[in-house]
Amino acid sequence: MRAESDDPSAPALHCAILAGGSGSRIGGGKPSRTLAGRPLAAYPIAAAEAAGLRPVLVAKPGTDLGELESTGAEVLREPEQPQHPLLGVVSALRAIDAPLVVCPCDLPLIPPTLLAYLAQLGGPALVAPAPTEVEPLLGRYEPEALSLLEAAVAGGRSARQTAAQLNPLYVGAEVLRTFGELPEMLSNVNTDEDLARIGLRLTGS
Repeated sequence: MRAESDDPSAPALHCAILAGGSGSRIGGGKPSRTLAGRPLAAYPIAAAEAAGLRPVLVAKPGTDLGELESTGAEVLREPEQPQHPLLGVVSALRAIDAPLVVCPCDLPLIPPTLLAYLAQLGGPALVAPAPTEVEPLLGRYEPEALSLLEAAVAGGRSARQTAAQLNPLYVGAEVLRTFGELPEMLSNVNTDEDLARIGLRLTGS
Protein backbone atom coordinates (compact mmCIF):
# COMPACT_ATOMS: atom_id res chain seq x y z
CA MET A 1 0.00 0.00 0.00
CA ARG A 2 3.01 2.31 0.23
CA ALA A 3 2.68 5.33 -2.03
CA GLU A 4 5.12 6.07 -4.82
CA SER A 5 6.12 9.45 -3.36
CA ASP A 6 6.55 10.75 0.16
CA ASP A 7 7.08 14.36 -0.97
CA PRO A 8 4.93 16.41 1.43
CA SER A 9 4.05 18.86 -1.35
CA ALA A 10 2.99 16.12 -3.78
CA PRO A 11 -0.66 15.47 -4.55
CA ALA A 12 -2.24 12.84 -2.34
CA LEU A 13 -2.96 9.59 -4.16
CA HIS A 14 -5.07 7.84 -1.52
CA CYS A 15 -8.27 8.63 0.35
CA ALA A 16 -8.76 6.96 3.72
CA ILE A 17 -12.46 6.32 4.34
CA LEU A 18 -12.74 6.25 8.13
CA ALA A 19 -15.09 3.55 9.40
CA GLY A 20 -13.68 2.78 12.85
CA GLY A 21 -16.36 4.48 14.95
CA SER A 22 -18.86 2.48 16.99
CA GLY A 23 -21.91 3.97 15.24
CA SER A 24 -23.86 3.46 18.46
CA ARG A 25 -26.46 6.13 17.62
CA ILE A 26 -27.51 4.15 14.58
CA GLY A 27 -27.32 0.74 16.23
CA GLY A 28 -23.81 -0.21 15.05
CA GLY A 29 -22.58 -1.45 11.70
CA LYS A 30 -22.71 2.06 10.26
CA PRO A 31 -20.49 1.51 7.17
CA SER A 32 -22.76 -1.27 5.91
CA ARG A 33 -26.13 0.30 6.67
CA THR A 34 -28.21 0.41 3.51
CA LEU A 35 -28.79 3.82 1.98
CA ALA A 36 -30.82 3.96 -1.24
CA GLY A 37 -29.87 0.37 -2.01
CA ARG A 38 -26.13 0.65 -1.33
CA PRO A 39 -23.93 0.39 1.77
CA LEU A 40 -23.39 3.80 3.34
CA ALA A 41 -19.60 3.73 2.99
CA ALA A 42 -19.91 2.86 -0.70
CA TYR A 43 -20.77 6.50 -1.41
CA PRO A 44 -17.51 8.12 -0.22
CA ILE A 45 -15.60 5.17 -1.71
CA ALA A 46 -17.15 5.95 -5.09
CA ALA A 47 -16.47 9.67 -4.60
CA ALA A 48 -12.80 8.95 -3.92
CA GLU A 49 -12.55 6.84 -7.06
CA ALA A 50 -14.27 9.55 -9.10
CA ALA A 51 -11.70 12.00 -7.72
CA GLY A 52 -8.89 9.82 -9.05
CA LEU A 53 -7.87 8.62 -5.58
CA ARG A 54 -7.30 5.09 -4.33
CA PRO A 55 -9.88 4.42 -1.60
CA VAL A 56 -8.70 2.71 1.59
CA LEU A 57 -11.47 1.68 3.97
CA VAL A 58 -10.19 1.85 7.56
CA ALA A 59 -12.24 -0.24 10.01
CA LYS A 60 -11.98 -2.12 13.28
CA PRO A 61 -10.99 -5.82 13.14
CA GLY A 62 -14.46 -7.00 14.12
CA THR A 63 -16.40 -4.83 11.68
CA ASP A 64 -18.43 -6.88 9.20
CA LEU A 65 -18.05 -4.99 5.93
CA GLY A 66 -20.33 -7.22 3.87
CA GLU A 67 -20.73 -5.88 0.32
CA LEU A 68 -18.05 -3.28 0.95
CA GLU A 69 -15.40 -5.99 0.61
CA SER A 70 -16.17 -6.07 -3.13
CA THR A 71 -16.22 -2.34 -3.84
CA GLY A 72 -12.60 -2.26 -4.95
CA ALA A 73 -11.45 -0.32 -1.90
CA GLU A 74 -8.44 -1.68 -0.07
CA VAL A 75 -9.39 -2.63 3.49
CA LEU A 76 -7.12 -1.61 6.37
CA ARG A 77 -7.88 -2.80 9.88
CA GLU A 78 -7.00 -0.33 12.62
CA PRO A 79 -6.29 -1.61 16.16
CA GLU A 80 -9.26 -2.42 18.38
CA GLN A 81 -7.92 -0.05 21.03
CA PRO A 82 -7.68 2.73 21.87
CA GLN A 83 -10.98 4.21 20.80
CA HIS A 84 -10.11 7.61 19.31
CA PRO A 85 -11.38 9.54 16.26
CA LEU A 86 -7.83 10.01 14.93
CA LEU A 87 -6.79 6.35 15.18
CA GLY A 88 -7.92 5.67 11.61
CA VAL A 89 -5.86 8.61 10.35
CA VAL A 90 -2.81 7.32 12.25
CA SER A 91 -3.29 3.79 10.88
CA ALA A 92 -3.62 5.03 7.31
CA LEU A 93 -0.58 7.31 7.54
CA ARG A 94 1.50 4.47 8.95
CA ALA A 95 0.47 2.16 6.12
CA ILE A 96 0.68 4.61 3.23
CA ASP A 97 3.55 6.84 4.42
CA ALA A 98 2.54 9.67 2.11
CA PRO A 99 0.07 12.56 2.06
CA LEU A 100 -3.52 11.38 2.05
CA VAL A 101 -7.05 12.69 2.01
CA VAL A 102 -9.30 11.50 4.85
CA CYS A 103 -13.09 11.32 4.79
CA PRO A 104 -15.61 9.81 7.23
CA CYS A 105 -17.61 6.85 5.97
CA ASP A 106 -20.91 8.59 6.76
CA LEU A 107 -20.76 11.44 4.22
CA PRO A 108 -22.75 10.03 1.29
CA LEU A 109 -23.12 13.40 -0.47
CA ILE A 110 -19.44 14.34 -0.43
CA PRO A 111 -18.48 15.79 -3.85
CA PRO A 112 -15.62 14.03 -5.67
CA THR A 113 -14.41 17.46 -6.76
CA LEU A 114 -13.87 18.46 -3.13
CA LEU A 115 -11.80 15.34 -2.45
CA ALA A 116 -9.75 16.03 -5.58
CA TYR A 117 -9.19 19.63 -4.43
CA LEU A 118 -7.97 18.47 -1.01
CA ALA A 119 -5.61 16.00 -2.66
CA GLN A 120 -3.92 18.79 -4.64
CA LEU A 121 -3.19 21.05 -1.68
CA GLY A 122 0.45 21.29 -0.69
CA GLY A 123 0.11 20.57 3.01
CA PRO A 124 -2.29 19.80 5.86
CA ALA A 125 -5.84 21.05 5.36
CA LEU A 126 -9.19 20.74 7.11
CA VAL A 127 -12.69 21.45 5.90
CA ALA A 128 -14.24 24.25 7.98
CA PRO A 129 -17.68 25.37 6.79
CA ALA A 130 -17.66 27.92 9.63
CA PRO A 131 -14.98 29.09 12.10
CA THR A 132 -16.66 27.06 14.84
CA GLU A 133 -17.32 24.04 12.59
CA VAL A 134 -13.94 22.55 11.79
CA GLU A 135 -14.08 18.95 10.53
CA PRO A 136 -10.91 17.20 11.81
CA LEU A 137 -11.74 13.99 9.92
CA LEU A 138 -12.28 15.61 6.52
CA GLY A 139 -9.14 17.02 4.99
CA ARG A 140 -5.56 16.23 4.08
CA TYR A 141 -2.90 14.87 6.43
CA GLU A 142 0.85 14.45 6.01
CA PRO A 143 3.20 11.71 7.33
CA GLU A 144 5.08 14.38 9.29
CA ALA A 145 2.03 14.66 11.54
CA LEU A 146 2.31 11.08 12.78
CA SER A 147 4.18 11.72 16.03
CA LEU A 148 1.74 14.45 17.07
CA LEU A 149 -1.28 12.35 16.13
CA GLU A 150 0.06 9.25 17.88
CA ALA A 151 0.63 11.23 21.07
CA ALA A 152 -2.89 12.64 20.88
CA VAL A 153 -4.40 9.18 20.43
CA ALA A 154 -2.36 7.74 23.30
CA GLY A 155 -3.28 10.66 25.55
CA GLY A 156 -6.95 10.81 24.55
CA ARG A 157 -6.65 14.41 23.42
CA SER A 158 -9.28 16.21 21.36
CA ALA A 159 -9.16 15.50 17.63
CA ARG A 160 -10.09 19.07 16.72
CA GLN A 161 -7.50 20.67 19.00
CA THR A 162 -4.82 18.24 17.85
CA ALA A 163 -5.52 18.90 14.17
CA ALA A 164 -5.29 22.64 14.82
CA GLN A 165 -1.72 22.13 16.04
CA LEU A 166 -0.75 21.11 12.52
CA ASN A 167 -1.32 24.70 11.32
CA PRO A 168 -3.59 23.47 8.54
CA LEU A 169 -5.17 25.40 5.73
CA TYR A 170 -8.84 25.79 6.63
CA VAL A 171 -11.07 25.29 3.60
CA GLY A 172 -13.95 27.63 4.38
CA ALA A 173 -17.49 28.15 3.15
CA GLU A 174 -16.55 30.41 0.23
CA VAL A 175 -14.38 27.70 -1.32
CA LEU A 176 -16.69 24.85 -0.30
CA ARG A 177 -19.64 26.40 -2.13
CA THR A 178 -17.76 26.03 -5.40
CA PHE A 179 -18.14 22.26 -5.01
CA GLY A 180 -21.79 22.02 -3.98
CA GLU A 181 -24.53 23.20 -1.66
CA LEU A 182 -23.87 23.81 2.01
CA PRO A 183 -24.68 22.27 4.41
CA GLU A 184 -26.18 19.45 2.30
CA MET A 185 -22.97 18.12 0.80
CA LEU A 186 -21.49 17.64 4.27
CA SER A 187 -24.61 15.95 5.69
CA ASN A 188 -23.58 12.94 7.74
CA VAL A 189 -25.55 9.90 8.81
CA ASN A 190 -25.68 9.37 12.57
CA THR A 191 -29.23 8.12 13.09
CA ASP A 192 -31.96 6.16 11.32
CA GLU A 193 -33.69 9.49 10.73
CA ASP A 194 -30.61 10.79 8.88
CA LEU A 195 -30.54 7.59 6.83
CA ALA A 196 -34.17 8.04 5.80
CA ARG A 197 -33.84 11.77 5.07
CA ILE A 198 -30.75 11.42 2.88
CA GLY A 199 -32.19 8.33 1.24
CA LEU A 200 -35.16 10.42 0.10
CA ARG A 201 -32.79 13.04 -1.29
CA LEU A 202 -30.81 10.44 -3.22
CA THR A 203 -33.83 8.68 -4.69
CA GLY A 204 -35.89 11.81 -5.24
CA SER A 205 -38.92 10.15 -3.70
